[in-house]
Amino acid sequence: MSTVKEAVEVEVPVRTAYNQWTQFEEFPNFMEGVEEITQLDDRHNHWITKIGGTRREFDTEIVDQFPDERITWRTTSGDIQQKGTVRFQRVDDTHTRVELVMDVEPSGVAEKAADMLGTIDRRVKGDMRRFKDFIEQQGDESGAWRGRITPG
Repeated sequence: MSTVKEAVEVEVPVRTAYNQWTQFEEFPNFMEGVEEITQLDDRHNHWITKIGGTRREFDTEIVDQFPDERITWRTTSGDIQQKGTVRFQRVDDTHTRVELVMDVEPSGVAEKAADMLGTIDRRVKGDMRRFKDFIEQQGDESGAWRGRITPG
């Protein structure tokens, strides 16, 4: 399993950055290779990705969510194995540090080679830069979900 870690500082308040991240169906706007996300309920999302010509579908479950602080998830179905946490840290009234830490288990020869070449790491870094651009250009979140999900 590979661990990918990336952080960006965005020029929006912590509440705005967090609220936007809860809008999972908007992820295709800034995540390369993500074609569609359907939010099934407060905890579950269905993903469709296409990376390197390979289309995949899988489900994720949010296992811990604390408004303005963190969202932690894991995959529950499909041939993708990953888990991760995104954290939001107030820098000042108008800046937020957004840090993503993700554990990914590449499946198949092509994904394992891509991981060894740093492709997954570069993709996550690009996604975080695109999130920064996306939220700063919008200036405000497109929606929000402020509920609390506790582990277990």
